[in-house]
Amino acid sequence: MKLAAARIAAFLAKPDAAMRAALVYGPDAGLVRERADRIAAAICPDLRDAFRVADVTAAALLQDPARLNDEAAALSLTGGRRVLRVRDAGDAAGALFERFLSAPPPGDGVVVVEGGELGTRSSLRRAFEEGARAFAIPCYADGRRELEELVREVLGAHRVAVDGEALAYLVGRLGGDRLASRSELEKLALFAGDGGRVGLAEAAQSVGDGAAMTTDDIVFAAAEGDAAGLERALMRAFLEGEMPVSVLRALMRHFQRLHLVQSRIAAGASDEDALRSLRPPLFFKLQDRFKRQLRLWPAARAAQALTLLTQAELNAKRTGLPAQAICRDALLRIARGATLRAQR
Repeated sequence: MKLAAARIAAFLAKPDAAMRAALVYGPDAGLVRERADRIAAAICPDLRDAFRVADVTAAALLQDPARLNDEAAALSLTGGRRVLRVRDAGDAAGALFERFLSAPPPGDGVVVVEGGELGTRSSLRRAFEEGARAFAIPCYADGRRELEELVREVLGAHRVAVDGEALAYLVGRLGGDRLASRSELEKLALFAGDGGRVGLAEAAQSVGDGAAMTTDDIVFAAAEGDAAGLERALMRAFLEGEMPVSVLRALMRHFQRLHLVQSRIAAGASDEDALRSLRPPLFFKLQDRFKRQLRLWPAARAAQALTLLTQAELNAKRTGLPAQAICRDALLRIARGATLRAQR
């Protein structure tokens, strides 16, 4: 069964008691790990318990297929349900899990599988979506609402209050990888101290721009028509593990901001007032470049770019084609559009 987004939180809080297997997959590797940990911990609270928790890679199971049934059927010497953690699973393991789920072994052991980005035609996804007592749980990059909840959750655990401007700044800088976002917020909570308060200055000082600079390089190179710089930044981002959908969404956010500023200027606001109204605030080192981009992307053209990017994200999720290639093609089309506009 594939879990709908609205059901995931409740499932993680209390997994189905009859569950024998769960696949957690998606482009956000940090969120995949976090959710897989929560499911496993619901079965065995101490994930370091060697008697109840086994850890294996999908590659190891493919070399010894019988091990999957053996591990799932094994009984714990200390009592309680056992958990088999399976890492780095892809479609090569699809047939293996299809056989497993069609005739699971006796016992009540639970198999928790971590996968990467799997297309709609994925055999591994299909095995879990169609299998009895199995669940498929997608993990996509956090949106604004999820990031706001994460900020409040992590800072709230340390009784740290956060101002509205600081919250907007953090939501704009975090995302793409849940574990990385959580680590940045834990660092910020330590910086503020238990019972402290975080304003915009503290947020900017602690959660700086280093983690976001590669994405900023991509966004600004595309919007300015710098094809060579865009290619270099994209290559670096993908080598560092950045997900294509996260890159597309970053550029969408940027063009939404360009469109918003253009709309406010058209309504009578000055350039400076329109820029100051942005939330999260525009990083001061990027303000001049943003102003230059306003000349390249009037509201109608910014809207066209948003349509192109939205379609690219849908294609990356649904067509089964390489997501990096889809992302690169969309961004290069935008860069060419900026170049043509600048030459007029």
